[in-house]
Amino acid sequence: MPELPEVDRAADTVSHIAKDKIIEKVDTVEDTIVFSGVDHETFAKELTGRKVLDVKRHGKVFWLVLDGEGRMPVMHFGMTGMLHIQGQEPAYYQRKPKDDEKEEWPPKNTKFVLHIAGADGAPPTKIAFRDPRRLGRVRLCAEPEKEPPVSELGFDPILSMPSLEEFSPLVKKRNMPIKALLLDQSFSAGVGNWVADEVLFHARIHPEQRATALSDDEIATLHEKIVYVCKTAVDVKADSEKFPDSWLFRHRWDKGKKGKVASLKLPDGRTATIKWITVGGRTSAVVEEVQKGGTGSTGKSRSKKKPAKKAEEEEEDAEEEEAQESSELSDPPTDDDEGGRKRKRARKASKAKTASSSKPAPKGRASKRRRKVDDEESA
Repeated sequence: MPELPEVDRAADTVSHIAKDKIIEKVDTVEDTIVFSGVDHETFAKELTGRKVLDVKRHGKVFWLVLDGEGRMPVMHFGMTGMLHIQGQEPAYYQRKPKDDEKEEWPPKNTKFVLHIAGADGAPPTKIAFRDPRRLGRVRLCAEPEKEPPVSELGFDPILSMPSLEEFSPLVKKRNMPIKALLLDQSFSAGVGNWVADEVLFHARIHPEQRATALSDDEIATLHEKIVYVCKTAVDVKADSEKFPDSWLFRHRWDKGKKGKVASLKLPDGRTATIKWITVGGRTSAVVEEVQKGGTGSTGKSRSKKKPAKKAEEEEEDAEEEEAQESSELSDPPTDDDEGGRKRKRARKASKAKTASSSKPAPKGRASKRRRKVDDEESA
């Protein structure tokens, strides 16, 4: 799902296009899940005719500061949310969907379109907010920084990173795996799965290491690498092609795929061994050579190594769950939300049934008697 760098890019894009310009018109599509606490018609009415004074972001949430009376639009991408500027390629996260080749406007899965006034009589620029899986949220807030979800977020690594003296006690008081702590948005807003894995790889800290057991030196390195990873990604506008080749991100997605071989090189020249484990309910990429168990750990992962394909599927499922949890922050559940949860439970049950049916039949006398009974019943 889009994390701090991707959301920062989106906020910067809107600022470049819309700052000091008027929202001439807002097209909306009814969606009682994505539009949270406001209906789509009210959303359009409150934005139309107002000037964009600024665009702000905290963690994975961004919002427009508008002039005049009325509330401000606050947006969270969830798992698959994105912005699409008419006439430009949309900013996809990780990969372009196979079914998104056709040029059309408004594009598929659009929830609203802002018509931003052009300069000197030029036609307006159109900005679409898209969300295929409907896990994003669009709200209206009178004072975004003082209201949920923004008010419930922790520090932003770019905008409000605490000093090491402030950061250290925040880590030491949390008795949980460090990966799980980094993913806690009330601790570090904007850090998601790939950013957390990247930070821990560069800090040489195993994701299962307990936060309370980290040494002062490890905490200092962690503090430094959180800033390093987020700032580096933001500086290149979240363009992964411009990430350093020494980054885990450049190698994690293709692991185990046909025609791809491990190519991440460590400083000493060795080829990194990337394995996948589950930490805090999330699939985590770990480099065995440098991320070993330290103080407070056994030195070995408690999780079994997973095949790359299965790890990728589980990572996607976990991202969907995280996006759902973020989306539901301060939101009462709706009938549509419950329907989505029922569908997800049904998918899990179907997978379990398929896995069970694919197991080989047991051997021995008991299995022969069982088959005989089955044959008699079917007859």
